[in-house]
Amino acid sequence: MTLFSSLRAIKTLTSSPITQRRLASFRRNKRSYWAFIVFTLLFTLSLFAELIANDKPLLIQYQGQWFTPVLESYPETAFGGDFTTEAEYTDPYIQELIEAEGWIIWPLIHFSYDTINYQLDQPAPSPPTTENWLGTDDQGRDVLARAIYGFRISMLFAIALTLGSTLVGVFVGAIQGFFGGKIDLVGQRFIEIWSGLPTLFILIILSSIVEPNFWWLLGIMLLFSWMALVDVVRAEFLRCRSLEYVTAAKALGVPNHLIMWRHMLPNAMVATMTFMPFIFTGGVSTLTALDFLGFGLPPGSPSLGELVAQGKANLHAPWLGITAFMVLSIMLTLLVFIGEGVRDAFDPRHTGGSR
Repeated sequence: MTLFSSLRAIKTLTSSPITQRRLASFRRNKRSYWAFIVFTLLFTLSLFAELIANDKPLLIQYQGQWFTPVLESYPETAFGGDFTTEAEYTDPYIQELIEAEGWIIWPLIHFSYDTINYQLDQPAPSPPTTENWLGTDDQGRDVLARAIYGFRISMLFAIALTLGSTLVGVFVGAIQGFFGGKIDLVGQRFIEIWSGLPTLFILIILSSIVEPNFWWLLGIMLLFSWMALVDVVRAEFLRCRSLEYVTAAKALGVPNHLIMWRHMLPNAMVATMTFMPFIFTGGVSTLTALDFLGFGLPPGSPSLGELVAQGKANLHAPWLGITAFMVLSIMLTLLVFIGEGVRDAFDPRHTGGSR
């Protein structure tokens, strides 16, 4: 019943005249609308990065049998090799064994984010070639493959950070704004103290104690990023709690949590939705900065910040810096355009003219 109720609530929300008007306003903003389309396409493709950039074939037909190395591990002996360990498909010897009695279908890019190209004609970092379209980094790894995987990690990190920050920020702001009094006073003093803590220094100190990873960084950033939404939600709840329909609901004996959820939260979500794209952008920038400084993801992880650091350390290899710049600039530009469109769509004063 809970699932069906949630689906009905979503359907009711999306079919309401106000929501339809906001969607129409967003679509009329051509710049934001097409930025959303392009961003959605890029993010969807990055979710299937293993099928686009991988050092394992998508499909192998050998001696009448079918193999999917991208999904399952096979020993070298399965293809006539000598060892029982997993086959190294980039080895020319293994490729000759397979092609002698079958065929191979490779991904578009024959390298994963951690694959080292040992067949380079030049010392790494090597310039772009027909094999490595954007060249290699200083360890011989394919730059395009690392950019694709790094883009996916940045997006997933920013999505998780945005959702977590929104849930915590809306909850804290709603509690402070609805009850007010001492709860609001104590909450505001706590936020003032907590927001004054140096986030970067805390990350540097903790990174010397615990090896950072995706979830560790997400948890630390979530401790500080939720405060961005507290003020706007708190102000909306403070305004709404004295309105007539809220007073009437209290007089009828409606529980506080239902009043907050049904009557006050929808008003606060307008301001929340306008802030979420910019929290998302901030999450991408923060992860990139931490990786650039060496306090982000573990070494070897596909990271846009690490690619920026390599571009800085290898000025004689401009393809590294250019790739990092293009990926980050395109990604952040699309996110900013989407954020502007969402903000205008939720602004009642916006007429929704074409751009």
